Amino acid sequence: MQIEQALKQKKFKNEFHKLRVNLLFSAGWLNGKVKKFLAPYDITQKQFNILRILRGQYPDDTGMTIMDIRDRMVDKMSDASRIVNRIYKKDLIGRKPCIHDKRHTRVWITGKGMELLAAIDEKMPYMDNIFNLTEEQARTLNCMLEEMREG
Repeated sequence: MQIEQALKQKKFKNEFHKLRVNLLFSAGWLNGKVKKFLAPYDITQKQFNILRILRGQYPDDTGMTIMDIRDRMVDKMSDASRIVNRIYKKDLIGRKPCIHDKRHTRVWITGKGMELLAAIDEKMPYMDNIFNLTEEQARTLNCMLEEMREG
């Protein structure tokens, strides 16, 4: 659907204005799709992001600090400590105080967390298909977005 139709807006000031609106609209669209996709697993997109980060460290049982996790999150403005507490209550991660610095907490993914991610991974092709793009088109768009952010 054209952005003009979706927003019932006849014209934009210029193509850059249209691009800003289009990217924001598309981000909202994608967030809605991801939220709906993750709902059956009872986790949020931010919780999923943290679990994926911790899976990348597996089987390192020394874990990561919350500050290290925050640095790797897609949404840098997240309250990672609060999100970690919620995931911990679901037994998807473990945590313990850092031996060298009691102000920090180290966290790691549990077997239950790994099982949840495996179940989600099985359904991930559905998410790949929502874009209605070929892999080459996705590669091109990724390059353009990365180039845009380098500016």
